[in-house]
This record gives sequence, C-alpha cells and structure tokens, in this order.
Amino acid sequence: MDTALLEKALAWRDADPDPETASEVDRLLAAGDEVELLDRLRAELEFGTAGLRGLFGAGPNRMNRAVVRRATAGVARHLLATVPGAARKGVVIARDARRGSDDFALEAAGILAAHGIRALVFEDRAPTPLGAFAVKELGAAAGIVVTASHNPPAYNGYKVYWDNGAQIVPPVDSGIASFIAAAGPANALPFMPRAEAEAEGLFVSLGEDLARRYHEAIGKLVLHPGKGRDLVAVYTAMHGVGARFTLEALARSGFTSVHPVREQNEPDGAFPTVSFPNPEEPGALDLALALCEETKADLLLANDPDADRLAAGARDAGGEMHVFSGNELGVLLGAYALTQRTPRPDRPLVLTTIVSSSQLGVIARDLGASYAETLTGFKWIENRALELEREENRTTVFGYEEALGYSVGDVVRDKDGISAALVFADLAGWCRTRGLTPWGWLEELQRAHGLFLSAQKSVTISGAEGAATIAAIMNGFRQRPPTVIGGLAVEETRDYGAGFAGLPPSNVVAYLLEGGSRVTLRPSGTEPKIKYYFELRESPQDGEDLPTAKRRGESRLAALVAGFVRLAIDRGQPA
Repeated sequence: MDTALLEKALAWRDADPDPETASEVDRLLAAGDEVELLDRLRAELEFGTAGLRGLFGAGPNRMNRAVVRRATAGVARHLLATVPGAARKGVVIARDARRGSDDFALEAAGILAAHGIRALVFEDRAPTPLGAFAVKELGAAAGIVVTASHNPPAYNGYKVYWDNGAQIVPPVDSGIASFIAAAGPANALPFMPRAEAEAEGLFVSLGEDLARRYHEAIGKLVLHPGKGRDLVAVYTAMHGVGARFTLEALARSGFTSVHPVREQNEPDGAFPTVSFPNPEEPGALDLALALCEETKADLLLANDPDADRLAAGARDAGGEMHVFSGNELGVLLGAYALTQRTPRPDRPLVLTTIVSSSQLGVIARDLGASYAETLTGFKWIENRALELEREENRTTVFGYEEALGYSVGDVVRDKDGISAALVFADLAGWCRTRGLTPWGWLEELQRAHGLFLSAQKSVTISGAEGAATIAAIMNGFRQRPPTVIGGLAVEETRDYGAGFAGLPPSNVVAYLLEGGSRVTLRPSGTEPKIKYYFELRESPQDGEDLPTAKRRGESRLAALVAGFVRLAIDRGQPA
C-alpha cells in the first residue's frame, strides 16, 4: 500500500472519537482496499452550500462524528470571533431521523458547550423549518440542523443558520471554513458530555413550547379560514419527520379528512419504500397517488424527509389527479399571497431564483408588487429578502425555487414544506368556494398574465474526467455562444461568472430568447451533474382555448430542449 495513504489512514483512525468508524478504517486497511481508502481520505467534505453533505462513513470525505466535531469547532470559533453575545444567545440544534443524526446532534452540542456556548437542543427529532424558526424565535446566535434533506439513505449532512435566521452566505461560510481547517484532530478538540453541560447550563432542551409557537405563527398565514374544509387530502412524509407537524397544522385549520400514507408516515432513515426520498424522483409518489385513487382525494401533499420541501397535486376539471411542477406551485402560492392577503402590505415583495420561472415576476409587475431574482438556493432568497426589507422597507410575502422550495411570509427564513402545505390546502379550499380546482385558478392566472412552460434536464457525468467534462461544456458555451436555440433567436446572453445585476459571481450562463423564453445552464453544486433549465412563453391566439395553446407550447418547448442538447453535444457533452 502507498506509504502516504497508509500514514493518512492511520492518523485519521487514531484521531477518530467514534470506535465504529475507526474500525471501518482498520477493515479497509486489512483488506488492502486502496481505492476505497483513497476516496475517503483524498479530500475533506467541502464546507459550502450552507454546510456539509456527504455519504455516511469513515474519513474526512464522509459524514461522521469526527467531521461534525471539527465543523462545529469552526462554527463555535467563528461565532465567538464575530457575533457579540454568541455564548449567551446560544446555538439551536435540530436533527432528522437519518442514520447518525442523533449522535451528530450530541457531538455538536458537546463541542459548543466546551467552547462556553449554550447548546439549545431539540429533545426530539424535528423538521428543518422548526430548527430555522427556533433560531429566529429565540434570538439565537446560530442554528445547526443535522439533515441530508432528500438525498438517498446513505447520506447525511449538516446545515448552518446565522443569527438572522437564514442559511449562511459569504463571508460567513468561508470564515467558518478557515476555522475548520485550523481545528486540528477531532479527538484533540475540547468536548463536554451532555450531563456536564446540563449541570453548567450549557445544554438546554427544547420541546413542545417551540412547536406550539411555530404552529401559532404559521396558522396566521391562512388567508381564508373555514372555506373548503371538506376537501379530502392524502399526505406522505416520505419516511421523514414532517408527519406530526404537517398533519397537526392541517387539523388546526379544519382539514380533518387527511389520509396519511401509512407505509411512509413514521420516521425511518432506511427509507424502505423509496430508494431516493425526493418527491421529484420518478416513483417516489406512487404510494401516495394510489391512495388518492382509493380515497377519492381532492389533494395530494408530500414533504421530503426533513419537511422543508413540498410537492402537491390536485384534480383537474375532469377529475384526474395531476402533480404540479415546482414552478406551477410557486406561481400559485405567490399569486395567492399577492392577491388574497388583506390588508395588502404597502410594499409587497416576492422572490425567486434565476433558474425558476419568470412568470412570478410578470405577475408581480402586473399587480404592482416588487420582484427580485437571486442565485439558486434559499440562502440567497432569504438573505436578499432581508436586505430589501431593511434597505427599501419591503414586506416579503413569498419566495420560492423550482426544486419544490417555498417560503410564505417571514415566519421561517428558509423553505418550509409544512407551512406551504397548509397554505396550499387553504388555497384549494378557497378555489372550491369559487367552483374551481387549483388547476382552474392556474389557468385563470395564465390567461391573465401569460402562459409559461418549463422543463429541466440534468446530465450526470461521473468518474475522474466528469468535472473536467462539465467545465469544458460550460467553457464551450462561453467561447462559442449560440445565436439561435431551437429556432428562437438569442436576444441576450447573461454570464453570471463575473457577477450580474448585483448578484455574487456564480458559474451560470443564461440565454434570453425572442418572445420571452429562456435557457439557463449550470453545474450542480453537490453532484457530478450539469443542469439545463428551459422556459418557453407561449401566446394564445385570439379566441383560442388554453389547452390548445398549451399543447402547441409543449411542442415548441420540446424543440427548444432538443435544439439545445445538440448544441451541448457539440460542445463536449457525451451523446
């Protein structure tokens, strides 16, 4: 075995506070598995995207107790250096039901306490939105949520919030990363066990009071209480921690005919009925859709495992159940917040990202509301919302991203699948009193503000050459920008690499096409993928019914996707 690799493996094992992952290194050494050891030891999980996310296992390139200790030491030391009163204010700690989450939460608490910082720890497993809510509600200095959200069962993660209640952005992330780099071996870090920390007042349990305050806060987001409460709904928690909270929120608002998918209702980090617990993945909603037919449900509601995302469906005028795309649901919830809240705020603000549908921006403009676009990710949405509230006296009423993330109002400064489910059910009840389904109201919005159709395509390019190939594709488009895509002329090219319209630099390129259509491409921040986002704006002809215009638009959208893929292949994408 390579000497340097052997020395690195032994050093990691000897510094690992967890006997289980330490013995995992021993087993790999005994087997002489250099490939696996190299993958685990060649690099450290990058602290970014508001924290850490990776496969569970031994080594710095995995999620384990040693990595969590070092990350938390970085958070603690950066807090003490930059946030006045951080030790007294404390850090909220929440976790989901994945493998390792209970242990990781206690590891984080022990490191914080050893640094003199109060650890405010949820006694039970809690959804991510509740953790984010608690940071704001308690005036904490920061928050840590142990979760890998909707990733496969083998993953876990660690998400960080700052004292404004939102996920961290630069320069906080790089500041924490620098302290992590200087932290040293995990077993050499100061650590205080729970019993000692409790005795010192440095471990504080959080529980039902925070849950009650959260429910009271999101209950105020309901705009038409009592209307359409006879609707029948199906709900799935996707084996996550959302069931208790979402079902209670719906019941508090009068939705009593809600059928949970029993096979997926209890927290289970093994995710026995889905290999990829993401409501967007093919097959993930099969059990819920089957229960919809069995119960003749009007609505389908689905959270991902940490309940920060929402997928939703409703029956159309013909009685068929269809699931909304992330953009369609975002447009519905955003329009609802803009048109149904009374009294309407003087300076309402809605936000979305540069890869989400621009239809919300058109609706906001038509209604005289403010609109902002940010980079991909809710950390950007919420931090920008806070800026505009502070600098321009705006009132944030809604933010969303197309990957099923929605934030209604400012109760939680992050995406919240629980409150979004409650507000969507309220929207559906209001539609029912008007003789419509949510699909019918979406058609009304499209007639009034334009028909926007969207699609997304992700191309996975794994292996040692994957990152280089993805970079070559991005460079190919920058060096040879197209003038026509799918028969539509390119009217403007936006390269966000050097920053654009006040946004931070990001490896994203967008092409604005004639007629209001758009194509955007970017590499994934967490997977070996390049992602393409397509939006086509269709204009119904005089007297034309919307379904006919939509079919024509879908055909044109397919041509746009095909035309762009040909350009991507010409610039290095595998065929």
